[in-house]
Amino acid sequence: MKTHYMMTQTIRLFLLLEAAAFVAAASVHFSLVIAGYEHQKAGVAESVIAAVLIVGLAVTSLGRTWTRTVGLAAQAFALVGTLIGVFTITIGVGPRTLPDVAYHFAIMAVLIWGLVVAVRARLTTRSPTHDPADRCVAI
Repeated sequence: MKTHYMMTQTIRLFLLLEAAAFVAAASVHFSLVIAGYEHQKAGVAESVIAAVLIVGLAVTSLGRTWTRTVGLAAQAFALVGTLIGVFTITIGVGPRTLPDVAYHFAIMAVLIWGLVVAVRARLTTRSPTHDPADRCVAI
């Protein structure tokens, strides 16, 4: 049960850090923090992704049984949105500054890492009450 709790907390930590990263990026694109990197559409997209991650984090607090599924869904949504951002940078529609490119690749790495953690959590978070085979003790 301790492993289940730790995996739940790890997934929630990923959601929190990812949401914070997208809020920070949106703040930059809306010129709330730094001037010179304004891009309204990027800021809107990052705000939507941050909102999805924050809602996901809130839902995971309702019960540990939802954590893995919600973590996977929210992070997958964020990764798809980030890949769209990379595509817009590539074709010249999105912002093409070095910080933007670096941010996209860094957040993609974090999102992929978070998804791997959530996928692997299935192996460690199965409760004995859900699968009688889990009650067996290996000799």
